[in-house]
Amino acid sequence: MVSAFGSTDVPTSTGADPTSTANTFAAWVVEYDLDGIDVDYEDFDAMDAGTAEAWLVTFTTQLRNQLPAGQYIITHAPVAPWFSPNIWTNGGYLTVNSEVGSLIDWYNVQVSSQIALCLATKLLEIAEGTSEYTTCSGLLTSSSSTWPESALFQISASGVTLDKLVIGKPANTGDASTGYISSSTLAGCVEQAKNQGWDAGVMVWEYPDAATSWITTVRSESWPV
Repeated sequence: MVSAFGSTDVPTSTGADPTSTANTFAAWVVEYDLDGIDVDYEDFDAMDAGTAEAWLVTFTTQLRNQLPAGQYIITHAPVAPWFSPNIWTNGGYLTVNSEVGSLIDWYNVQVSSQIALCLATKLLEIAEGTSEYTTCSGLLTSSSSTWPESALFQISASGVTLDKLVIGKPANTGDASTGYISSSTLAGCVEQAKNQGWDAGVMVWEYPDAATSWITTVRSESWPV
């Protein structure tokens, strides 16, 4: 797998064509015989402006045209607040899921509120954001009023199937500005989610903090090895 974009790349805001960009990435995946691509789209200004959704729909459609299902994996890694309903001008990732969710194998949901640090017009949320998604209830069932209905089971209730919702967490406080939860606490949250029918898995960033010991601890109460 290869990861596309990331925190320093803003393709919609810089005018990148979604179709040609998808073709370029797909050709690279095929050339190097990779399993697929993870779309780590973090163009916060575009999402706030309402231009991200259409760009992502076109981009994902063309990616799948070039990388057929069953042969290649396509995942996305949105921040959890982008699933909050009635906030984003054109629906955020709920619109993306409605339009092209069938083309996406799963979502590596970055369950942190780092988005709050990128939207200068919402200064209050910078202070509130450090405690977002840092308890099992906030992570799984009841997100705060800052980013409503963006906890795991709330996202599912908005129409995204549970089997596509991978929990993504920073391994350490230095790996993200917000959203950190200890591996031992997260292990209990994962067990709770499993007991409620969820089994999509956990994603973590970044190495070397995200190493074997972190993985072993997080899965210890649900899928021990």
